Amino acid sequence: MVSEFEAQVRATNDKINARTGRNLAMALTVGLALGLSLLFSLIFVKELYMLFAGVLVAFTAFELASALRFAGLNIPRLPTVIAAVAVVPASFYWLAEGQWYVTLAGIAFVGLWRLVELVRPSHRTSARAVLRDLGAGVFVMLYIAFLASFTVLLTAQDGGEWWTLALLIVVVVSDIGAYASGLSFGKHPMAPTISPNKTWEGFAGAAAASVLAGVLLALFMIDQPVWVGIIFGLVILGTATMGDLAESLIKRDLGIKDISTWLPGHGGFLDRVDSSLLSAAAGYALFLIFA
Repeated sequence: MVSEFEAQVRATNDKINARTGRNLAMALTVGLALGLSLLFSLIFVKELYMLFAGVLVAFTAFELASALRFAGLNIPRLPTVIAAVAVVPASFYWLAEGQWYVTLAGIAFVGLWRLVELVRPSHRTSARAVLRDLGAGVFVMLYIAFLASFTVLLTAQDGGEWWTLALLIVVVVSDIGAYASGLSFGKHPMAPTISPNKTWEGFAGAAAASVLAGVLLALFMIDQPVWVGIIFGLVILGTATMGDLAESLIKRDLGIKDISTWLPGHGGFLDRVDSSLLSAAAGYALFLIFA
């Protein structure tokens, strides 16, 4: 009886894995570990969240720089990681001013490093290729370091850690809603040329879950009225969806399925945080408007 039940569980799990292209059990384990680490750092010691964010930014910047190098763009990885990570403490201790100044300084640092590399004969290339390399460096700094640092900037505010937690919860709930609804009812592709697995049915599930989560979080976590919760849920739904599609477009352009394989069941760090990047900036803007 037990062996028959185990066989049924394995068969169901294999079907889900085949349909989603992921190891569901491993994905849940890794996601739970990351979620608990995030929750502990946000609730108990804000500085721990800064360190947590710094580690995520380091791995994510390295992943994206490596993927772009694989595609033929010569981005100096170590300088890019150093510059990206520097934005995190700057955002925490010096707030928006530090975030902007250090991001711009990081872009200049990475660009200068690439230009200095041209002194070596083995690194010399055409002016067009150099411009592409410089543009790729700017992209990594803005897409990863600048956007991700908004959660740090938000957390540094008085009571901002609860807004950070709220926006991340909505992102996760949106993802779960899309996954469950799409897996059960998905028939109509949402963006077949960018992300074939996304469906309008999944988006509808994500919308319902996001609005419900936004309302509950507004009432019980960030002390806001219901209408703010609805706006909060809808805005984060939109940015999370755009963030996910943007990363899918990047991977499609690079010809890869995952940015890396460092997180079992998820792919890479960027595959896990893609929906949170634009949402971080949106969450900070909503905090400034309503808090």
